[in-house]
Amino acid sequence: MNSKHFLRQIFAFVLLLAALPLAAQKAPLRVLIVGGGGSHDFDRWYKQEDAATLERDGLAKVTYTSDPATIAAQLPETDVLLLANNQPINDPATRAAIFAHAAAGKGLVLAHAAIWYNWKDWPEYNARLVGGGSRSHEKYGPFTVALRGKHPVTRKVPKSFTLDDELYHFNADPAAAKITVLAQSTNDKGVTHPAVFVVEHPNARIVGLALGHDAKSHELAAYQALLRNAVKWAGRR
Repeated sequence: MNSKHFLRQIFAFVLLLAALPLAAQKAPLRVLIVGGGGSHDFDRWYKQEDAATLERDGLAKVTYTSDPATIAAQLPETDVLLLANNQPINDPATRAAIFAHAAAGKGLVLAHAAIWYNWKDWPEYNARLVGGGSRSHEKYGPFTVALRGKHPVTRKVPKSFTLDDELYHFNADPAAAKITVLAQSTNDKGVTHPAVFVVEHPNARIVGLALGHDAKSHELAAYQALLRNAVKWAGRR
């Protein structure tokens, strides 16, 4: 082996070693999407469309379930839990596992139906993880979403965009965890409600995303950017 060939091999080996930490940093985020319940096509828009959006360019490796009984077992291998369901999560151990996931500093994205006041017997969910909730929404139709300031979750998202969706009447609870509104929805009467927000938590990063009823949201570039950014930020990427 001549000296030039040997030096080329050494140089290639050094480059490989230098690249290893970078490769590790770019490992896909492990995302668990939980769907299921009424009034929405969870399989079509969360299992298929949102999973594809998140897996694009290797951002995430997505697992989807509509069975709440499977959540707790999967959380240890999950970086970001994306709740989109409005079906009950009744098992106390599963509820405790979700709070433990947040306490461990892992990410939470609470999408559309998951920011509703769904469970009267689980007020801690809305108080500590959502910072409030929705009890109603306007009739499906067009409205405007406008950003408020700058944040990693709204990076490369238009300052204002319109879509057809259910405008959720999300209200922050003054007695609950504090939220910071990143984007707000405005109806034709000028009334605004949070569309995208982050929830204060001592350990976790939590994002609330009120949008997401059907194709008019999930296939919209602005929504896809918000979703990807939310998972990135919540997952500390």
